[in-house]
Amino acid sequence: ARGGGGPAAASLPYITEHAVGGMRFDQPLGMVTAPGEPKSLYVFEKTGRIIRIPDVTHPPSATDERDIFLDLTAEIGPILSEQGLLALAFHPDYQKNHQFYVWFTTSNADGDKVYDRLARFTTGADGKADLKSEQPLISQIDRAANHNGGELSFGPDGYLYLTMGDEGGANGEWGNTQLIDKNFFSGMIRIDVDKRPGSLAPNPNPAVHPGSYAVPPDNPWVGATSFNSQPVDPKKVRTEFWAVGLRNAWRWSFDRTTGLLWLADVGQERVEAVDLIRRGGNYGWNFFESGTAYNPVPPNFSETAFGPYTPPPLDPNRAPPAGFTFDKPIYTYNHTGVPGVESDTGNCIIGGIVYRGAKLPALKEHYVFGDYVSGYIWALTPVDGKGGKVTVEKLARISGIVAFGQDPVSGDLLLANANTNPRTGGYVERLVPNPAFVPAPAAK
Repeated sequence: ARGGGGPAAASLPYITEHAVGGMRFDQPLGMVTAPGEPKSLYVFEKTGRIIRIPDVTHPPSATDERDIFLDLTAEIGPILSEQGLLALAFHPDYQKNHQFYVWFTTSNADGDKVYDRLARFTTGADGKADLKSEQPLISQIDRAANHNGGELSFGPDGYLYLTMGDEGGANGEWGNTQLIDKNFFSGMIRIDVDKRPGSLAPNPNPAVHPGSYAVPPDNPWVGATSFNSQPVDPKKVRTEFWAVGLRNAWRWSFDRTTGLLWLADVGQERVEAVDLIRRGGNYGWNFFESGTAYNPVPPNFSETAFGPYTPPPLDPNRAPPAGFTFDKPIYTYNHTGVPGVESDTGNCIIGGIVYRGAKLPALKEHYVFGDYVSGYIWALTPVDGKGGKVTVEKLARISGIVAFGQDPVSGDLLLANANTNPRTGGYVERLVPNPAFVPAPAAK
């Protein structure tokens, strides 16, 4: 982990161990379950494959042949930086319609344009994905190799939710933030893939594959004529938006018990954020960074963990309009290197899940999340969505964590480790108590 300060992993209350038989994957970016398959787990790799573990209680050995559910390697295109096969979600009615959805980067035939693509696939009679069944829904040109991701998940309401970054680079340089009438960047969308009665056709846009989905009629900007106090043409509004003002919402999840939508938004130079996403929420980027005014730079802030810091030039167009309001994060932490904070916090938040398993009772109902740079894993106190002070506890430290998930049988908390070091990375990990941990004596 970069930074070097802070407690070592051995002094923290939890450690991780290899799950699913110790199988090693090629940069696993996440793992999900499929409805109607109570023992299976699907692990997707950055390079383009989805691997199926049919029974997590009897996983294959580390050397067994992989059960490849889908191989998109030939279609993925470049996998620079944050590109690749980034998210996977199975339809709630998967056992009947055999549909699942994938978010990935791909390129055109000439290789001179890269797209962020949402596509639907179906499984064939053999239970494997049918590569020829691909139906693109959204194919959006993306000019940068970072901030392509995105989580993909069906909500409790049966609609499909997807987050997209601000197109990458830095500082919101591509001009996609705080707009609802341009493209799908810098926000969360909510779409109706089943085209239910009453749902609406999306407004035309070059990224939309016509007829492939509909827009729920209760989406917050359906029929909008203004945004941020400025007029907008309702015929150009991306009515798919559910929330906006996000920078790089790499991972998020629904708490299926409470319905709360937990999201981690990666900050620019100073602050990482945990947000609770609501209908029509605006989370401030790039007027604000994780709830903090993005310009001017705080006094005395001259360097980061990456070396000297050169603030972006002040942009008068970035100033929020009069009366601008936004949703503040439920929790934030400053980057390593920001004066006045502990020596090692992190620089890249990884969204997690609300733990509802049985084996780690101290973590029950806590939101567990991490940081890719420092390797820390934290637990945030239970939240009812009504506000109030929250606290966090450091649980463990492991490099390379990029996603959290849940064992479909045991309910154990799983972590995807995309570290490319062949000795330590490429595994699905399980969070377990640290047998060597000695709690600090209680204060007298």
